[in-house]
Amino acid sequence: MPPESRRLVLCAGARTPIGHIARSLSPLKPEILLRQAVEATVQRARLPKEAVDGLIAGWVGQTFSAPNIARVALLNCGLPEKAQAVTVQNNCVSSIEAIASAARRIQSGEGRLYLAGGTESMSRLPYSIDGSRAAKPLRSLQTVKEKWAELPSQQDVAVIDSMEEGLTDPVKRINMAGTAEVCAQMYDVPRQEQDDYARESFRRALEAWRAGFYGSHVVAAAAADGSALLTQDEYPFLREDLVRKPQMLGKAPALFDNSAYPIRQFYRDYGRFIEGRSADAAKAGSVTLFNSCGRSDGAAAIVVAEESRARELGLEILGELRGWAFYGNNPAHMGVAPALAAPVALERAGLRFSELDSIELHEPFAATVLSIFKVGKERFGHDWRAKYEEGALNPHGGSIALGHPLGATGARLMLNLLYALKSKGGRHGMIAACAGGGMGGAMVVSRP
Repeated sequence: MPPESRRLVLCAGARTPIGHIARSLSPLKPEILLRQAVEATVQRARLPKEAVDGLIAGWVGQTFSAPNIARVALLNCGLPEKAQAVTVQNNCVSSIEAIASAARRIQSGEGRLYLAGGTESMSRLPYSIDGSRAAKPLRSLQTVKEKWAELPSQQDVAVIDSMEEGLTDPVKRINMAGTAEVCAQMYDVPRQEQDDYARESFRRALEAWRAGFYGSHVVAAAAADGSALLTQDEYPFLREDLVRKPQMLGKAPALFDNSAYPIRQFYRDYGRFIEGRSADAAKAGSVTLFNSCGRSDGAAAIVVAEESRARELGLEILGELRGWAFYGNNPAHMGVAPALAAPVALERAGLRFSELDSIELHEPFAATVLSIFKVGKERFGHDWRAKYEEGALNPHGGSIALGHPLGATGARLMLNLLYALKSKGGRHGMIAACAGGGMGGAMVVSRP
């Protein structure tokens, strides 16, 4: 059955505050975080539960504690038992994928209103035992417990950190921070510029919180007894000193240029990915913990609906979903993928980059954002830097300051965008993000 032309709209949404890894939200499992975001979205939208045709949720660190976490959250929220529920995994663009998946289902006539979003608890990503159950030490749980002390020395068994494993591309064998240094070297992005960008992300995030912007869609995360665990994003307030004392940014050691691992070693390991530059022309390493996003916990959700259905239910329409695109590139250059996805999404939306009033761009690393500024301008004539300097790009801070709960970040970007357009009276906006594996996602919306 061919898809029909249906006008797609985005209505109310909500998210939890973003907790820094191993801190305030670490007691909450990802399914609990997702339930709280979905419940808040339903409540804020004044959405009758029986009107929900399904829930699509992104989750990167998928474990077996909540198989198909979307279904678990749907049932725990008291949404219709008959409703569809699907969990998607597209790394850091997972919840952009969730919104797109909900839109596709509406276009194909499967339903008329979905909840879409994502969740992540990086605090609870497990340490894992990797190996076949054919190996004698892994024949049963009882055997694993009996042989526990011997496991690390077994030839056919490995004890791994699933977080570090998940943040390393399995094809190119380079971790995400390494891809940022590749971009910094390729596109000649200096350390000072990265540190200045990071400081401004923190400054804008703190200013937005103090001005009340985030009160439009962030709800307190609650403990089991109902008490508030966290009421505002955690990391920007932990790093307030970086705004007051910018010299602190310069004191952070470079991840790939230090006494233990000099930049020439980085070139020996990953120089094949640094196009147009040899080790003899290497720049000083520049990626640090302070100009990178934090590891985080959190969840977000939003209503995706056919316009006529939203109007039947009396929902506030925050934006029309005009178009989207996913675009792949070399995993070692994954950070510039948003610059490649954006022109496709804009073409499908029938808009020009210059017409965008607001942009929310994921900030995994300052190096990759600043590389996008260069690639976007040189290849497509898209002046991302001008949008940033005039306050149209990430006006309320970004992932460097707020944090990056992997499966929830795309929905977080969309909420930032919609409520920024609403508060400032803008007409057109776009979100864009990169993802491990070399994937970029972009999505364009217009205010009604």
